[in-house]
Amino acid sequence: MDLAYTDEEEEFRARLRKWLARALPTLGPKPPPGDWPGRRAYDTGWQRRLYDAGYGDVHWGASPTTRLIFLEETERAGAPYVGANFVGLLHAGPTIAAEGTAAQRERWLTPVLRGDEVWCQGFSEPGAGSDLAALRTRAVRDGDTYVVSGSKIWTSHAEVADWCELLVRTEPVSAEVPRHRGITWLAMPMDTPGITVRPLRTLAGSTEFAEMFLDDVRVPVGNRVGEENDGWRVTMVTLSFERGTAFVGEVVACRRVLGELAAHARGTGRWDDAVLRRELGCLAAEFGALWRLIQRNVSEAQAAGGVPGVGGSVFKLRYSHARQRLYDVAARVLGGAGALDVGQQWTLDRLSSLSYTIAAGTSQIQRDIVAERILGLPRGK
Repeated sequence: MDLAYTDEEEEFRARLRKWLARALPTLGPKPPPGDWPGRRAYDTGWQRRLYDAGYGDVHWGASPTTRLIFLEETERAGAPYVGANFVGLLHAGPTIAAEGTAAQRERWLTPVLRGDEVWCQGFSEPGAGSDLAALRTRAVRDGDTYVVSGSKIWTSHAEVADWCELLVRTEPVSAEVPRHRGITWLAMPMDTPGITVRPLRTLAGSTEFAEMFLDDVRVPVGNRVGEENDGWRVTMVTLSFERGTAFVGEVVACRRVLGELAAHARGTGRWDDAVLRRELGCLAAEFGALWRLIQRNVSEAQAAGGVPGVGGSVFKLRYSHARQRLYDVAARVLGGAGALDVGQQWTLDRLSSLSYTIAAGTSQIQRDIVAERILGLPRGK
């Protein structure tokens, strides 16, 4: 497996660096936390600039290696992350590109790439989080529409979204229909009557998640991606993107944070602590290995036609715990002021890190995937 970049890929990197150097100084300030309409305008405005400059389709229109370079360089330059565009660019968009019809790709992909439309994710439910196949939101076929009733939770960016990637049950579980069957993937317009969105406040004080209630919401059958009752397979495509390349920029950011912590420790005398130096060194090795794992996964995805494989679960498992250890060490390096002042970005990032072993599939779920799909171990009873 060749992990080196080609001349063409390095030329792409150089062009991107030059464009970022010109574009970023003209970017306005980011809206304050909690201003999600303002954040939507900020994030979609940046996405439109990327689109106009020829970088809009990098998340699924380019090769996985080009996508890796893009995420690496934009993070290093301090460019805005996808923000409110997260679901559209990194979940729904790649899924529709891989599984949608020609008409669906034409309708939904370009508006996401231009920053015209924002998507949210309607997967988890109060009784179906990591055990996603236990979802109960039902959709009953009525002519050319599905009538959807139920509720979702942890719906990312629902209050500012135009569309929702929605999982519904179209066939009840029975002796003949196991839980993983009977699930269908729909694209639901968020302005449809019958939808109620209630923002949820996280430990860090943000409201990017919401609970969503669906009361006889009518979704056109033409908005179904994949076949009816084949939504679990389509969902695995979605989650492979979520666990495969969606965290690339964050690994680059963690390596930068690690360097800042080492510099701070040297300047404050904490570097004399041999145990702390060892922990920083172990984290440097861990994030270096994670970066190489990303490159391996990207190379495999490129060979497989662009869809990440189950290796993304290995990455997600290791990265989640490494990020938590990083911010545990950060609390020791920075001391009480950096660890306890909730107004500090360090503290917000540390609080956010606690969710990583739960979000995008818990660590227990990732271990099951690794055990069954990579190691070939038998399923638990």
